[in-house]
Amino acid sequence: MENFKNAVAKQFEALKAMGQIYRTDVSKDLLWETYLASFPEGTNPMFRKRAEFDCSSCHSFVKAAGALVAINENLELVSIWDFPEDLGYYSVVSAELSKLVKSKPISNIFLHTERTVSRERDFEIIIGKEKIWNHLYIQIPDANYCASYEIGTRLSDTQALHDVFIRSCREITKESVEIALDLISQNSLYRGEESKPVLEAFLAAKLSFGQVPEDRQDNYAWSNALKIHPTVAKMRNTAIGTFLVNLSEGMGLEQAVKAFETIMSPTNYQRPVAPATKSMIESARDKIEELGLTSALERRCATLADISINDLLFADRSVKSMLSGNVFDALISSASDKLPKNLDKIEEISIDTFLANVVPNASSIEVFFESKLIPNLVTLVAPVNASAGNLFKWNNGFSWAYNGSVADSIKERVKQAGGVVDAAVCCRLAWHNTDDLDLHMIEADNFEIYYGNKGRISNCGGMLDVDMNVSGETTTPVENIFYSKPMSKFGAYKLFVNNYRYRSSQNPGFEVEIDILGKTSFFSYSKVVRNKESIPVANLIVDESGIRLEPVLPASTSSASRTAWGISTESFHKVNALMLSPNFWEGSGVGNKHYFFMLDGCLNDDAARGFFNEFLKEELTPHRKVFEAVGSNMLAPSIPGQLSGLGFSSTQRAQILCKVSGKFNRLLKVSF
Repeated sequence: MENFKNAVAKQFEALKAMGQIYRTDVSKDLLWETYLASFPEGTNPMFRKRAEFDCSSCHSFVKAAGALVAINENLELVSIWDFPEDLGYYSVVSAELSKLVKSKPISNIFLHTERTVSRERDFEIIIGKEKIWNHLYIQIPDANYCASYEIGTRLSDTQALHDVFIRSCREITKESVEIALDLISQNSLYRGEESKPVLEAFLAAKLSFGQVPEDRQDNYAWSNALKIHPTVAKMRNTAIGTFLVNLSEGMGLEQAVKAFETIMSPTNYQRPVAPATKSMIESARDKIEELGLTSALERRCATLADISINDLLFADRSVKSMLSGNVFDALISSASDKLPKNLDKIEEISIDTFLANVVPNASSIEVFFESKLIPNLVTLVAPVNASAGNLFKWNNGFSWAYNGSVADSIKERVKQAGGVVDAAVCCRLAWHNTDDLDLHMIEADNFEIYYGNKGRISNCGGMLDVDMNVSGETTTPVENIFYSKPMSKFGAYKLFVNNYRYRSSQNPGFEVEIDILGKTSFFSYSKVVRNKESIPVANLIVDESGIRLEPVLPASTSSASRTAWGISTESFHKVNALMLSPNFWEGSGVGNKHYFFMLDGCLNDDAARGFFNEFLKEELTPHRKVFEAVGSNMLAPSIPGQLSGLGFSSTQRAQILCKVSGKFNRLLKVSF
């Protein structure tokens, strides 16, 4: 027995040397029954009332330590009974116990609440002689010792760690991890860089797990769950892990990215660039090469020399030579540059009437650039290579970009920032410096919608979903309050703008769009908004008849001038060329129609975006994630002589004052 005891103790030391010691899922009673039954006949004789090896000390040892195992380098289980010595019939017993123990999976790590298992030996006086009884016995190292009040928690935590690790390895695909790393390398996943080391470690573990035979994968999980960083082991339960699971289960990339960003930062509504993986980029590149459109991606600002006179609705006499080669005398306008005091008496006509009846007889046109029209500044963009193939749905290579690199007005800027724009009521704020302006709505029940409860739907159904410039990070910020349905309570809803933090005297003021059931009204304020100052904009009155708008912002506040794109606001500027957007040239009619008044001396402050996804031909639609990034990177630098000015969408209500010279001099209010 002493040799058997020593062999078991020595094997326990061997298990310790392998690393973590575990228990397999075999019952204590079955262990003890197998131990007793394994002795060959005649080798466990009766002593007094019980078999010789049926003592209380060995009984406690077999039940407490008989199921102990470690995991070797081949991910095989090694039991406490796997000693190499030939100990006669004890080897028979150990072989049977080893077979039983290793037939079951690991249940948990081994913890013990005492410093030893069993007693090493007993002494007894038998017929006047001392008898030594040796027992199976081991000493418990610190790593396996645990106070009784802690053992439940430690075992529970370890079990959970193993379970989530093996689920992560089995349920998260290698492809999903590679996609996440791809997005992070492109800076396309919000706060993704924080997860990069964890993802790389998990991918290594995942690949190793996949190379393990299925019958040893559980051993792999037990062997590694406690070795690797807990965040890696718990990958499935982390925010980035949820993103991986969503991808692994077939969720679309864009939807998965949005879900991840919501978890990471409910207040974040912008991504650096659109999400696209390496394989998506390669596929888009192959398609562009197949269509022969590689050179069409290079963009520049368009000039008058690029434009056929057939694509213009009007060209000033001073610039027609650039279009047709004919020489005209320059027209000197004798009309006053000052805005009439009484705008209500000015004749108002529609854009269609203006184009049909006024423009054909005009020799020069000037437009009044109100500060509220700064978001309407637009640049025409052309391909660098004039002979390049066509990227777009229409039959030319020209595109356009509004102020702030959007395809349309403030509405599109809000949409780009993640705000809701298709709602019953939308109140949109835009400004042009680093001040932290905030949009507020005091509702009929006196609840105030503002940045402090962003993302919360009020009892009246309103919510602020975009809040920008907390840190002064942009000079083209927007904010948005919307109601998915008309307000649920009658009364007055008071909209105002507050300057939470004043930072700049450059380009002061703001613009507000209020869209009520598809009808949009515009408000502009051009003065400096002082620190903590609030500027009332309008009241929305809700009653039985519906929603009506009561303007509060005085008209006089729009009179302060500022400079944008090289030209001053609140003054008239010469129109060099008047045209439709390129998607309506040559008899085409694709998408929304825009009217461009290209102004003399108007120069984009920044590089213009090369194109937008909604412009691309159908063959490129499957690659829209890639082209979203390409469009934002292929910029057209600002150049002298560029065609920039004011643009108006046919889908947005707006007005512009036009001073027309020709057979008759007229001042008109043109409505879109």
